[in-house]
Amino acid sequence: MAATLGLVIAEIFGGILGHSVALLNDAVHNLSDVPAIGLSYLAMRWAERPADKEKTFGYHRAGTLAAYTNSFVLVLLSAWLGYEAIERFRSPVAVVESWMIWTSIAALAVNGGITLALVKARSDLNMRSILVHNFGDALSNIAIIAGAILIHFTGLHWIDPLLGLAIGLLVLWSSIGILRESSHILLEGRPREVSIEEVARAILTVAGIQEVHDVHVWSLGGDHHALSLHARITDMHLDECEQLLAAIKEKASSDFNITHTTVQLERAGLPAHSGLVMPEPINPGR
Repeated sequence: MAATLGLVIAEIFGGILGHSVALLNDAVHNLSDVPAIGLSYLAMRWAERPADKEKTFGYHRAGTLAAYTNSFVLVLLSAWLGYEAIERFRSPVAVVESWMIWTSIAALAVNGGITLALVKARSDLNMRSILVHNFGDALSNIAIIAGAILIHFTGLHWIDPLLGLAIGLLVLWSSIGILRESSHILLEGRPREVSIEEVARAILTVAGIQEVHDVHVWSLGGDHHALSLHARITDMHLDECEQLLAAIKEKASSDFNITHTTVQLERAGLPAHSGLVMPEPINPGR
């Protein structure tokens, strides 16, 4: 975080002294990294906290909430960057290429280092939001260096606001995907890699299960998924029911990486109007 703050200050000075809207836009972009990294760090610490009487599922979604907040701020920021770039098209300003080049080289070293350090953690949505953010920063630095060289040899000063506009579009594109995925999790959407029908049919392979319905699968954040379902069984002893429940949980865990399973057992043969969420129970004959 200290490196990012130092980078922001350097880019602000470089943008002012070099009259570069691209550098100033990138400085604002990098400035958003500071609360993003701080928020994501807090979210990681919160996610490690155990469940309690207030947060009965634990704090796994803290990272998802941080990713959503970061992405939402970046969407707003990209709109502002685009507006500033368009204004510079209307009123072009001569830039100092040397300030653009050397400031961007320093920024590339910082952003490139952070990006490489986060590659291994990209499976976590919270970490991926920071990875995408810093990767976009690194690409922006490369584009500014190339743009400064072009301006130096061609004298086309409109390249600078064009780069500023491109940076804004890059931020928008990278943020919308994370915003969509994090909101899907916060709205308790089904994990992308899990199919409700496949879960139901897998549970039906457990000996003793006659029908399965009212199946819900959602993500608690990260790799923590939860499942609830109704399973219809024949009359059996309580000991057999407990073995059946254990087998269902084992099947959900081994086949779909579901760590929290809740099952309501029902007697087979109940009428179809017994309050099903699915129109009809999924049974082995289908």
